[in-house]
Amino acid sequence: MPDLNILWLQSAGCGGCSISLLNAESPDLHGALATAGARLLWHPSLSEESGADALAIFERCLSGETRLDVLCVEGAMLRGPNGTGKFHLLSGSGDPMMQWVRRLAAVARYTLAIGSCAAFGGINISRGNPTGACGLQYESDVPGGLLGADYRAGSGMPVINVAGCPTHPNWVTETLTLLALGELTPDQLDPLGRPRHYADHLVHHGCPRNEYYEFKASAEKSSDLGCLMENLGCKGTQAHADCNLRLWNGEGSCPRGGYACISCTEPGFEDPGHPFGYTPKFAGIPIGLPTDMPKAWFVALASLSKSATPKRVRENAHADHQIVPPAVKKTRLK
Repeated sequence: MPDLNILWLQSAGCGGCSISLLNAESPDLHGALATAGARLLWHPSLSEESGADALAIFERCLSGETRLDVLCVEGAMLRGPNGTGKFHLLSGSGDPMMQWVRRLAAVARYTLAIGSCAAFGGINISRGNPTGACGLQYESDVPGGLLGADYRAGSGMPVINVAGCPTHPNWVTETLTLLALGELTPDQLDPLGRPRHYADHLVHHGCPRNEYYEFKASAEKSSDLGCLMENLGCKGTQAHADCNLRLWNGEGSCPRGGYACISCTEPGFEDPGHPFGYTPKFAGIPIGLPTDMPKAWFVALASLSKSATPKRVRENAHADHQIVPPAVKKTRLK
């Protein structure tokens, strides 16, 4: 008998977290589940059952005939119109998806929000939130959501928010593995319910542009090698994720691909009030400063760093390839 029965539902979203999950490697998704002793009871894209057969699986979970260890929900909950949830009915049932989620969450040992839509509402709550979307236990950064701030699964855990848009596949598989081993406890979640194994890092950690950041040698256009923070909207110094340490597909991340981090693991990322590729400033200073850094310190550091910028770093920052290589000297390193 598998140690972990997993049921996966998809609500309002693009399905990107499932697509990302299928890119899991070392091990792949099925290898990770087998190693953890986990069984996927049902997934809308990966399972054969549909219609009445799928609903029968849900009913067996609700009755207790099949033990539901982990309920994974991908996508935001749609409560509209007027709180009825009828903007999203579970196919074949005639009932709103939010009702099924509430019922299944009441019998699950653990409930996981997969992706920022399920965690905080994500893209769905931007621009006035006309569909009444929310996350499972948050609406943006406000506790509550569909299940309420006081919700606890059978294990006593709140909703585990595996946030990201999309999630890195290994954030999901590692979380499931820790649950299978009984090693994910409430103190291993950050204040927004995200697993600390990835949320206690910043996207800035391991960024290949860190030398440019240190000297405040900034890119002026997206193809430049320089730091993307000062002019092109990068929030890597504020975003909680290990994207530049745990690379995507073994080699990539947004900054490595030349695109600024938009802080997609954070509530509210979807509606920053300005274009994603733009850095808002006040008196020439970026409004969004690095986490834990007072403004006065940043201003002083930036002034000193720019005055000490080596020619190599300054020229390479404004190019799309390395123009000036590091000097070769007999340094007699000790």
